[in-house]
Amino acid sequence: MRQPQIEFMYWSECPSHEQAWDRLQEVLADEGIEAEIERIEVRTDEEAMRRDFHGSPTIRVDGTDVDAAGVTGMPVALACRVYRLEDGRFSPLPSKEMIRRAVSG
Repeated sequence: MRQPQIEFMYWSECPSHEQAWDRLQEVLADEGIEAEIERIEVRTDEEAMRRDFHGSPTIRVDGTDVDAAGVTGMPVALACRVYRLEDGRFSPLPSKEMIRRAVSG
């Protein structure tokens, strides 16, 4: 089984990043996927621009955002992120299904 390259980017002022980290771990365990995760704290606007950071938390698998469609048109920002879930609701976290689709590739 391939080992995905995962980036977990967050801004420490965003309260949802720890729950997103736990959710990512749960999905990986559920799917039986072992992967090294690069955990990146984004601290400045300049770093957000350089990393194309669209808010906290951001999870990328093999370079692609777990919510690639949702990130389109979203500004780069040192801020908390909003995800649109499959049922249309908004959330500060990506759904487990978004993460599962991304890591199962």
